[in-house]
Amino acid sequence: MSGIRPLVLEAAVRQCTRSRPSPAFRDALHRRQAPKPQAQRRCYSDGPRRPPVPSGLPQRTTVFAPKTRIAVGVVFISALIYSMVTGDKQSLAADTPSIAEQDTLRKRESGITATSPMRLRMEALIKAKQREIVRALEAIDGGKFLTDTWTRPNGGGGISCVLQEGKVFEKAGVNISIVYGTLPRKAISQMRVNHKALDPDVESLEFFAAGLSLVLHPNNPMAPTVHLNYRYFETANADGSTNAWWFGGGTDLTPSYLFDEDVIHFHRTIKEACDQHDKNYYSRFKKWCDEYFSVKHRGETRGVGGIFFDDLDESEKDQESLFAFSSTCLDAFLPSYLPILKRRKDMPFTDREKQWQQLRRGRYVEFNLVHDRGTAFGLATPGARIESVLMSLPLTARWQYMHEPEIGSREERLMQVLKQPVEWVE
Repeated sequence: MSGIRPLVLEAAVRQCTRSRPSPAFRDALHRRQAPKPQAQRRCYSDGPRRPPVPSGLPQRTTVFAPKTRIAVGVVFISALIYSMVTGDKQSLAADTPSIAEQDTLRKRESGITATSPMRLRMEALIKAKQREIVRALEAIDGGKFLTDTWTRPNGGGGISCVLQEGKVFEKAGVNISIVYGTLPRKAISQMRVNHKALDPDVESLEFFAAGLSLVLHPNNPMAPTVHLNYRYFETANADGSTNAWWFGGGTDLTPSYLFDEDVIHFHRTIKEACDQHDKNYYSRFKKWCDEYFSVKHRGETRGVGGIFFDDLDESEKDQESLFAFSSTCLDAFLPSYLPILKRRKDMPFTDREKQWQQLRRGRYVEFNLVHDRGTAFGLATPGARIESVLMSLPLTARWQYMHEPEIGSREERLMQVLKQPVEWVE
């Protein structure tokens, strides 16, 4: 066989490999483009045909366009090999299931266990705590929470449990959300300030976020408002493996009238929960809470504090330790708040005291709409459930022009504490 490839074959291989033509090919092309002597022309007619091959001898089979067939075969095989080696990235991306789809399959096949991904374990934790807290609050109020279950097109969803105009609670909300989505490059760049593990070179990353959030606004101005939120956030690589993760959360108390024993009990219970995991957690996160829940334009804090933390990742502790810490804090909520609520929910109060409660709730609204990062994130998220985002707002509030509490009054004492945070426990 000649060492020079047929022109059609050479062209086919060049098309697949995008290589430069070989020297042999260029020489052959030059020779074939030169003028050639007139070839003998064969004509076909209805004249005598080729004599038949005698029986017993092998029959000769004619192959139609053999060079073309070889070229097509080479093109097909070369393209197949090229695709296998390099891979079609868009096709692979389309075939790779999202983390939402992977988690749905895991839950269907094996449920949620201690060896499941942290995403699923956090989901199971907040669902169980929501049921526990709602049952306890219904037992105190006597009313039933409205349960609103919702889903998201990209995966996940949530359960909003709300009680309004109850016997004890003017408004109470206990929500969980499980969200799957995609972070654009701009959001990734912003998050890398606190999370260097995020890949800065990708255009987008899948993410998972899950959290339990509650706000309770009692009817009685002697009973304090309380807030709680514990959450987990994770980003995933294209193959579904974890890229970065972190925990956040906290709880804080917002009274209209100050009872020192209530605040001390609340802080002591939280401190005991923190001390089980790190002796420095309470003081560190209490300071963070006072700084975060600050109504800056008023020069006062929203309430008498608690704990607040965010962006706790592998630079803080390992994932299991931080998950255990969040779980312990959730367990501490009912013991920290229910004794206070039971002491204050039936106390007598005056119209003036109710009016002061409404003014303090106005400050609560100001913080949530102006300063709270969670509310801002929720309102800016495409497709967000606005009713769930604004669940934290009280049913009623009041703004009164240039209101100042009387000197020496209980209202003034509260304002002094809000302007200068107090250390409630050692």
